[in-house]
Amino acid sequence: MARAGMRQYTVGMILSFGSAAPVLAVPSAVALAGYLAAAVLSERAGSWLRVAWIVAWVAHGLAIIADVAGVGGELPGARFGFAPALSATLWLVLAVHAVESRFVPLPGVRRTLALIGALVVALAWWFPGESRPHAGSPWAPLHWVLGIASYGLFGAAVLHAALLSNAERTMRLKLPGIPGSAAPTPLGLPLLRLEKLTFRFVEAGFCALSATLLLGWWFANPWRWDHKTVFSILGWVVFAGLLAGRHAFGWRGRRATGGVYAGAVLLLLGYVGSRFVLEVVLQRSPAG
Repeated sequence: MARAGMRQYTVGMILSFGSAAPVLAVPSAVALAGYLAAAVLSERAGSWLRVAWIVAWVAHGLAIIADVAGVGGELPGARFGFAPALSATLWLVLAVHAVESRFVPLPGVRRTLALIGALVVALAWWFPGESRPHAGSPWAPLHWVLGIASYGLFGAAVLHAALLSNAERTMRLKLPGIPGSAAPTPLGLPLLRLEKLTFRFVEAGFCALSATLLLGWWFANPWRWDHKTVFSILGWVVFAGLLAGRHAFGWRGRRATGGVYAGAVLLLLGYVGSRFVLEVVLQRSPAG
């Protein structure tokens, strides 16, 4: 019986992919080509590089809308899963990068993000998510949107924390014994300003995550202590402690960036990680 159920769910996943693929094919293929072009082109390409980024990002957004809205699916209603969540998160991170790259070009970061963008577009195309004709509450879509927004904001914080760590490491090697707080970083900002920008994203993500958890607690009936809930709350606790420690004790440097990484990993395990295990490894339909 269990094997029959697993085979039935596997067939359902394949059929879901087959029904969603025609609708997702065009925007996903365009986004994939655009991101690969953005990864390959050099800064000398100028306007061609900007066009590749814009086309890829817009097509990526259209693919996310078509996927999450359930366009082309067998059942009406929203469709969601680990791959669309990952895709939407990176789409927001790329939006932040696009704004910043207007002021300071970052070729190395740009190529890495473009390759990751191509990967998540292909992943979301292959795993379009599970149809949810009955969300359980009219507040569920807002809950999802806030959750994705918090993922994106924390993703941007992780990107800036990585730049911050790299800048601090470079300054220690090149300027031993010199604080370097006014020296330029890869973003063209002084180190302290980059650190402040990083924690602006952390604070915004923390507010969005708090609203997400409150909404989930409000309309969930009954409240479930599943993997998603436990890891999300653990991530919230880490970020709350990090912000409290920064304001009360002035935490900076490796301790601060380490807290950003730890909280982001917990959130990634909370939704994307648990969904990946359920949908792909175990091939089971997630309960929520």
